[in-house]
Amino acid sequence: MNPFISIIIPVRNAQRTIAKTFEYLMDIEYPRENLEIIFADGGSTDETVEIIKDYQSKYPFIKLVEIPNCPSPGFARTRALKEARGDFIFFTDGDCAPVKDWAYKMLEVFKKDEKIGAVGGEIYTLRVEPDNLVEIYCEAFGFNRVSWRYGNLGEGYYPDFTDLSPTEVCGHRAYFFVTANVAYRKEAVEDAGREFWSLPTGEDIDFGIRVRKKGWKFYFLPSAGVKHMHRANLKALLKVWKSYGQAHPPLVNTHASSYMDVVFQFLGKYPNNPWIKIKSPLKGFIYIGNFHLLHLFFFFFLGGLAGSFLLPFSWGWKIFTLASLIFALYFSFRFFKSCFQIEPYNKWFSFCKMKYLTNLYFFLGGLKGLKKYKVLCIEPSF
Repeated sequence: MNPFISIIIPVRNAQRTIAKTFEYLMDIEYPRENLEIIFADGGSTDETVEIIKDYQSKYPFIKLVEIPNCPSPGFARTRALKEARGDFIFFTDGDCAPVKDWAYKMLEVFKKDEKIGAVGGEIYTLRVEPDNLVEIYCEAFGFNRVSWRYGNLGEGYYPDFTDLSPTEVCGHRAYFFVTANVAYRKEAVEDAGREFWSLPTGEDIDFGIRVRKKGWKFYFLPSAGVKHMHRANLKALLKVWKSYGQAHPPLVNTHASSYMDVVFQFLGKYPNNPWIKIKSPLKGFIYIGNFHLLHLFFFFFLGGLAGSFLLPFSWGWKIFTLASLIFALYFSFRFFKSCFQIEPYNKWFSFCKMKYLTNLYFFLGGLKGLKKYKVLCIEPSF
């Protein structure tokens, strides 16, 4: 017998992508009498609601919850959860397209182990505009790819928590499922109070941590894929990367133990870079990678130039300046070299710009909560 499932999709001004999302949703292989799709609209001002209502008039399993002045996607998901009747609750977004057998694949995993609280799948790219450079970059970068995030992770259980130091909450050791592609057992959702936090971002990590703290296991099933339609322009992409950084201080403040994790990202191979944790009243993490070091050595280079100007006959300053420039160029090459492998090759400058600015906005977002949360997050280098 097929269990009843709920699919929750928060949306806001998703006119660009929602028709494609519907195209894939309508193709999902699952009995319609055992299915409900709940859209939670957070105050769209475009044609999103009209498109949903058009489908709603044709298909009784489609529901719409309207939330004017909705503060966040997490708030919208919480509101939808009040309506959800599913034994299993699936989450995706209004810019995502699940594979046909998405539901069946997820449910098969839940049958294996009654302690599995969540199953997540891989997230691929679906281009809306084939020649859009931002979409091309996101696809090449592996934006939201689960397996890439954890060093080409294969199918299986996520590791259990160990120390809950900051990098295990939202750093390179943080195993979580984004709500673009995850399904939860109803009992696990109830253990989390059927509620996401209402901060602008980070709700998927917080929700997953609360579920796992209750003893539930997480399982990664790459074949239960969802295709993601990425941001249309660089401004939108920078906004989302800044929000990812901003999510980390409150997550560390809420869930992490009192350590400062220092990750030597420029050594070894990701995600197995050497790192240390230091007992500290100021919680957080500091990543030291190519992005950080190129800036540090360019700063040293400029300082060396100033010193050489003030002390023109000092060979020490000249050697220091030259060495700083060499290291700055070396770490710049390491940081940008992947951009030269993205087609079309003649757009390498645009891809370098995207990589630099997304990393910069991620870095700035992580610093934003320092004063409010007393948490220091120096975000990783891409």
